[in-house]
Amino acid sequence: MTPSMQAHHLNVARTARYYTLGDAGAHVSEVWMVCHGYGQLAQPFLASFDRVASPTRLIVAPEGLSRFYVDRPVPPNDQPPRVGAAWMTREDRDYEIADQVAYLDALHDLVRPTGLAPVRLRVLGFSQGVATAARWLALGRARADELILWAGTFPPDIELAGFARRLGAASVVLVAGSRDELTSWTAADSQLQRFTDAGVSARLVSFEGGHRLDDATLERLAADGEAPARSAGAR
Repeated sequence: MTPSMQAHHLNVARTARYYTLGDAGAHVSEVWMVCHGYGQLAQPFLASFDRVASPTRLIVAPEGLSRFYVDRPVPPNDQPPRVGAAWMTREDRDYEIADQVAYLDALHDLVRPTGLAPVRLRVLGFSQGVATAARWLALGRARADELILWAGTFPPDIELAGFARRLGAASVVLVAGSRDELTSWTAADSQLQRFTDAGVSARLVSFEGGHRLDDATLERLAADGEAPARSAGAR
């Protein structure tokens, strides 16, 4: 009899990379966790947040654990191929999701201020990072004050009623470009209705542009919603 092939899984330690804007300390009143999109790297993605950096705001950009070559060298220049990162694929997805949730939990525990002063947590996901951010808040330990879902689709595997209970009083902001070739404004409007039906405090923000972060919109969101933060011990 021919032996049957079996799949196995082994937990291993590995090194994750993340970048920060700002310094952690007692002066920080707001932490942002920002998740990049497919094929991006954390450093250039975080550079887009320079405009909203402030002495009291710590912005943290984790990088997806799976890196790959985005393109191939093209003669005659033969330039090195660009490298990007992804959060997951459909292959072995349950373990990939568990790994990314554990990663973001560990990173949040590491960077969050530990003083008694209240610290506001705002989580932003862009494109593929939308599903990553949503799954983290659905399955992980962190409790956000605001979730910004920018140019992406809320993952269908997350049950909205349970997600609404996890969010509590936190708000959701959906952001869509009017000319986004990957995520339409109509789809964002449909997602908004789903959140509203589930009892989630949600709103939709649109801007003139495509599948990208928009400086003016980001600045407006950073200035919006300065509600009282949860205490550091309540996270």
